Amino acid sequence: MDEEQVRALEKRAALVRLELVKMFSIGKAHHFGGSLSCVDILCALYFHKMNYSRENMADPERDRFIMSKGHSVPTQYVILSMLGLIPADELGTLKTLGTRLQGHPDMRKTPGIEAPTGALGMGLSFANGIAMAGRLDARKPRIFVVMGDGELQEGQVWEAAMNSANRHLSNVCAIVDRNKYESQGEVDQLKGIEPLVDKWKSFGWEALRVDGHDMHALCAGLDRFDGSGDKPFVIIADTVKGKGVSFMENTFKYHNASLDEKQYRQAIDELQGTIDKLGEGRHT
Repeated sequence: MDEEQVRALEKRAALVRLELVKMFSIGKAHHFGGSLSCVDILCALYFHKMNYSRENMADPERDRFIMSKGHSVPTQYVILSMLGLIPADELGTLKTLGTRLQGHPDMRKTPGIEAPTGALGMGLSFANGIAMAGRLDARKPRIFVVMGDGELQEGQVWEAAMNSANRHLSNVCAIVDRNKYESQGEVDQLKGIEPLVDKWKSFGWEALRVDGHDMHALCAGLDRFDGSGDKPFVIIADTVKGKGVSFMENTFKYHNASLDEKQYRQAIDELQGTIDKLGEGRHT
């Protein structure tokens, strides 16, 4: 990737964060922390790595994406809107009665959603199922799964990880959003999960670690995965909970919370400031 491409992805991520907080708005509880931490990961996937567009949704060979930490699906909604799968004016209906955009993904109603996640720990098993079904049809679509680090405390994740390696599902790529906080506190204080790279390797995976907010490093890591070989692939992406909004960063308090008007204005101003520094211009 050249610097111009990296810069374009950084601008895209900054805009996603702004649109995300605008969609959340004032006075209603939302999952700010984890939605903001995974923005760069999703932008690298959707706008750099994946073979995925509104035009190829019916293609059985296209890439698949599963948001295993389903409470962060609002980030995906914003990106699907940018891709033209969800109308932009529908984003404001988030978590209202009758909307297609619920707090956890619903693949029956929402365009672009591949799996009904929300109960943590299930996404990798779902990805394995897609990979194994594809094998029966002599197809090998790449399947990308984003998981939370707190989610790795679930036993089902490691059962699925063993199965991925045992079945040689080399077209499965997991990305761990390692933001270090879950709903009740710090992940490593509640139940330690390190050493993650060594742990995944011991389960038979190819594994590496990157800065989850360094777009160049993220894309370079993703480009090491092509779905060939005989091992599944995982990236541990070190991120910041609540990335981009100073009072939300590195705390579990905004894992699921609401904003008052003053907090909302501060968040919008800070995110707009980031966009201005990147030269994107004013968004009101």
